Amino acid sequence: MDKDMNQNEEMGMEEEDDLFTLTDEEGNESQFALVGDLELDGQEYLALIPADTEGDGEEDEYVILKVTTDENGEEILVTIDDDEEFDRVADAFEDRFLNEYDLDAPGDND
Repeated sequence: MDKDMNQNEEMGMEEEDDLFTLTDEEGNESQFALVGDLELDGQEYLALIPADTEGDGEEDEYVILKVTTDENGEEILVTIDDDEEFDRVADAFEDRFLNEYDLDAPGDND
């Protein structure tokens, strides 16, 4: 997972069927695919991977963003600045992913 990607940048978002176009503060747009979401302590978080890595074996690299609202009441995604909060959320996502995908299942090609 990548905590430092777009660190300290609020991101605008457009959602289209689990595909998000994120715009950073400099106006750069990037496509991300949703791999998971969760609510923790009353706050919603999303785990996203760059859309151009789908299917290339690099799904283990993802970013975690917090869903919040801006001054206009619009939902936006922001990076998690607090290390303790980030670690809690990252652990929760990893637990969830491990439970959803049994990595030790028979038939794995190790």
